[in-house]
Amino acid sequence: MKNNMWVEKHRPNSIDGYVFVDQRQKEQVESWIKQGEIPHLLLSGEPGTGKTTLAKVLIKELGIDEYDVMEINASRENSVDTVRDKINGFVQTMPFGRFKIVLLDEADYLSPAGQAALRNDMEAYSMTARFILTCNYEHRVIPALRESRCHKLHIAKPDKTEFTARAATVLVSENIDFELDVLDTYVGGSYPDLRKCLNQLQVNSSTGTLIAPANQTSSEHDLLIEATQLFKNGKVLDGRQQLLQYLSLYPSRIEDVYKWMYNNLALWGSTQEQKDASIITIRNGLANLSLVGIPEISLAATLIELTT
Repeated sequence: MKNNMWVEKHRPNSIDGYVFVDQRQKEQVESWIKQGEIPHLLLSGEPGTGKTTLAKVLIKELGIDEYDVMEINASRENSVDTVRDKINGFVQTMPFGRFKIVLLDEADYLSPAGQAALRNDMEAYSMTARFILTCNYEHRVIPALRESRCHKLHIAKPDKTEFTARAATVLVSENIDFELDVLDTYVGGSYPDLRKCLNQLQVNSSTGTLIAPANQTSSEHDLLIEATQLFKNGKVLDGRQQLLQYLSLYPSRIEDVYKWMYNNLALWGSTQEQKDASIITIRNGLANLSLVGIPEISLAATLIELTT
């Protein structure tokens, strides 16, 4: 069956197709593949930077039998029962090949009790099983896992130019006509999450041409992209209202808004001095969140400082 999802269609499936930001990491991964062996791994980094993709590339390059692989998303299955019943039942049987692999996505969502139970499985079945954990927030993984039992790889985000080039390459390969300024708007609203960016590009290019975002929806991803467009067009007040709307719909994502502001420093000034000043303003706004108590007020004040 033809895969129509760009995210999956253009996901690298070999070490040659995977783009490493850190050359030392590339050499390390290549050495594991050459040896046919990996340690327990903790892959950390921001959403959409390629953690799961790297894990799947490793599994494929190592030639692991599909029956020796278990994939679990801990944001959906995060209790201690998942570890005791599902994972433990999988790793305690002998592998078809050299070893089994448990790919535990978003391991930072696994409960503390679940993480403690996972620690025991990593020790007890280290001869026949390997664990690959991915996470957005490394500090949420207990020290017994992240420091003592796993080799840590932090997947850094690509620079914005490289990110834009990757997105443009997908558009070209899909025969989509686009203007660079329009693409830049989508990049501004999604960077460094390439998965999010490609999903938005696909949705908004069904006619064969990438269309500029319009204020028609209230989905999480669309709101940030539309906010980017508004600020780029000089519609400062509308842009502020868009971000406040985002916060009212997704109150737990306040830190994501500040990260978006940091990732789009060009919206707040063109000179290096202006960008540096914006970083300090964003930092102060984020630091004051706990002091102000009402996130909407802190965000509004930060945006006023950035745009006046």
